[in-house]
Amino acid sequence: MSDLKKYILKRKKSDTEFTLNFDDGYQEFKIGEMLKLARKETGFTQEQIAEAMHTKKSAISRIENHAQDIRLSTLQAFAHIMGKELKIQLV
Repeated sequence: MSDLKKYILKRKKSDTEFTLNFDDGYQEFKIGEMLKLARKETGFTQEQIAEAMHTKKSAISRIENHAQDIRLSTLQAFAHIMGKELKIQLV
């Protein structure tokens, strides 16, 4: 296990606020990274996605880098443009 992972586990055990903020932040980061990865794998640029969604490149960048409070319809549109299907799971 890396030193970073050890540090995170130690902080999570001793600091509830850190735990809550870390997990929320990670989920937001994960969604944005998944969108960015899918976009790159399908060969689209941020500009192309923005044009198809009738928005600006900066909005796509914001979604990919700070994925907070994204509307479901936005995620569906993003996926549809790339020829992908959006699936949501409750685990």
